[in-house]
Amino acid sequence: MILLAVSGGIDSMYLANKAGELFPGNSFAVAHCNFTLRGAESDADEVFVKEWCSARNIQLHCIRFDTRKYSSANGISLEMAARELRYAWFAKLCNEYSYDAVAVAHNANDNAETLMLNLLRGTGSRGLRGMSADSTVKAGGQKLRIIRPMLDIPRKEIECWMRENCCNWREDSTNSENDARRNILRNKVFPVFSEINPSFVRTLGRDMQHFAQTDDIAEDYYLGFGLSLEEGVDLKRLLADKHWEYLLFRVLEPCGLSKETFGKLVELLKSGRTISGKIFESPTHLIQIKKRTLTAAKRH
Repeated sequence: MILLAVSGGIDSMYLANKAGELFPGNSFAVAHCNFTLRGAESDADEVFVKEWCSARNIQLHCIRFDTRKYSSANGISLEMAARELRYAWFAKLCNEYSYDAVAVAHNANDNAETLMLNLLRGTGSRGLRGMSADSTVKAGGQKLRIIRPMLDIPRKEIECWMRENCCNWREDSTNSENDARRNILRNKVFPVFSEINPSFVRTLGRDMQHFAQTDDIAEDYYLGFGLSLEEGVDLKRLLADKHWEYLLFRVLEPCGLSKETFGKLVELLKSGRTISGKIFESPTHLIQIKKRTLTAAKRH
């Protein structure tokens, strides 16, 4: 049984209306989150989803979150707060009702936006993979399987199908506001890309598949090298490898070094002036060179 994450927007209503075709042979329930961020508009979304499920006799799980309070209490953005809240709740529902997975309505445009945001943030090769069609994450202390059956479907195709089949949905007024990076990409940058290549969303989708294959090769290479900060990284062995900068980036990735600090470490190692006792700091770790060995310790 599949749990459908339905906000009431066009993408999630496409997912809900096409669920039988997207997941043949499965039964479904719906989960709706009211993040209480848009006042009466959020409440109207909730009513819309409730009425849609009631008319089709589909089981509905509904919850209201004080997203602003959670965001403030945890020092994170509203977007991240909403993500953490909904995924933890989805995991709880899947565990309690034995749902096989939660299906979310990310489409090809969403995936292209994620790729561009990752490039702008500088997330390394793994950020070029885009979103996964089937993945497992940890949420609320539990494992949650997330499936995305619409990653190869562009938003225009979704809009055409919904209009042709007279399906209703709710518009999120904040989608037209350009105060979020994703909205800027969607409303300002992507129209320019579309002028250059009307099929750019599908083109980026194919590229992400190739990037994922390349990243799998790099992952196997990194794992095969057997680096461990706990045991200490032998710098002589590391620097003898042709791709040592990539290996260094990967082993230090969990430490959260800034680009600038990582660059200083790389330049020091390139110079051959490795000084025992040299320390590089991140918000969470202290990275130190001791007798040609690189170690890391968490800050207390």
